This record gives sequence, structure tokens and C-alpha cells, in this order.
Amino acid sequence: MAGASEWLTGVWHGLYTYRGEPEPVYFVATLIQSGAYLSGSTLESAIGRAGTPLTLTALIEGARDENHIHFIKRYDGSAGWYHGVDYAGVLNEERTEIEGRWTIGSAANGRFLMIRSSGASERAVRRSFERV
Repeated sequence: MAGASEWLTGVWHGLYTYRGEPEPVYFVATLIQSGAYLSGSTLESAIGRAGTPLTLTALIEGARDENHIHFIKRYDGSAGWYHGVDYAGVLNEERTEIEGRWTIGSAANGRFLMIRSSGASERAVRRSFERV
């Protein structure tokens, strides 16, 4: 079991790429780690088909095995989104960043970066995302 200093519990700021989007999509995730088990939620903004701004929420369930993180983000139906997204990433040595790839079956994929919140802003996350 991970020690208390290694737990992923907390707020994380992130970005993910998506084909057809000119900019990475920003999101905020709240993670709760209990042993190897992860749960939590995400909140993100999107633009609907008619150009209408949308707020999307999702639930997270997954696990941590040492520095390897895997979770499924399931949209809760807000704005009509119900699908699941599979995330697999690696936690850095400082336990402050998770970097990896996401997939929706064989339909779509991209990369993501999450940074543990310590006053991090969207701007700081975007700078870190661009360097990796």
C-alpha cells in the first residue's frame, strides 16, 4: 500500500488533446486514493455542435500500481455525453504529474497531462503540457 505522502488524493489540473481541436482541452480532476483503488470526478468545458458552451462532468474509477495509473472516466450524461474514456499514464518521481494516453475504444485517442494542484493555474498546466 502507498504511504500517505504518495497518495494521489487531491485536486489535479489537466489537459488532453483531441483530434480536430486546435487547443488541448482543460479539465480539473478530484482524485481519491484508497490503497490501490482510485475514484473521483472531473469537470471540463466543451463547445457543443451549435457552438454553445457546455460544462461536462464525469466520474472516475481506476487503480494505481506503483507509478502506473489507469482509470476510466465516465461522463454522467451532462450535456448528453454518456461514453467512457480509458486513461493510462505514469506518475513522475515527485508525484506531481501524471502523463499518458487516453482512448475511446478504437474510435479516438490522444495524450493527457495532469498536474497536482498546489495553486496551479490553467496557464501553468498549458506551459508544462507544451514542454512534454
